[in-house]
Amino acid sequence: MIQLLEKKYPSAKTELMFNTPFQLLVATILSAQTTDRTVNKITPALFERYKTPYDFVKADIEELKNAIRGANYYNTKAKNIKKLAEIIVERYSGQIPETTEELVKLPGVARKTANVVLSQGFGKAEGIVVDTHVKRLAERLGMSKAKTPEKIEQDLMKIIPREKWISFPFTLILHGRRVCKAKNPLCDICILNSLCPYGDKSKCQIS
Repeated sequence: MIQLLEKKYPSAKTELMFNTPFQLLVATILSAQTTDRTVNKITPALFERYKTPYDFVKADIEELKNAIRGANYYNTKAKNIKKLAEIIVERYSGQIPETTEELVKLPGVARKTANVVLSQGFGKAEGIVVDTHVKRLAERLGMSKAKTPEKIEQDLMKIIPREKWISFPFTLILHGRRVCKAKNPLCDICILNSLCPYGDKSKCQIS
């Protein structure tokens, strides 16, 4: 499956736009319950106005809310982003911590966000990104029967070689968006059809 997915999506990576690890952290927080496409419409102007953690610390909270209004739950996200910027400035001298343990202590940052930042911002394989697409495909492809992202990640880490932890979830994400969709998956054109327990389209739809 890894070989087939890598051949189909040879340059798979996050589709969020960013120039620095901190910008990626902010963009990933914004992407919760919001599409990457929507986030990518918000962030160019956002990062033009607020370039560093120091800029976000100085930001007026109401202006920040307005700047990210297109994202779902923007009120909560604005508060989390401003608070985590304050922590990064005060505790880490403006530099993002580079471990999962430290990242998940920041407001609005769960393991998925930490894994995205570490893998895509720093090239570190400390875990496997599990979003809605990875969750769905992991179940359909028989890689995990777990229901929570944390347990699914643990299952995947046992069977996916560590050198693939960074790229593999993003090949799954692209495949989930383009082929193995939540509704009406395109099983007839799926490169994984012969390997998939739910290769039968009627079965695939119920998972």
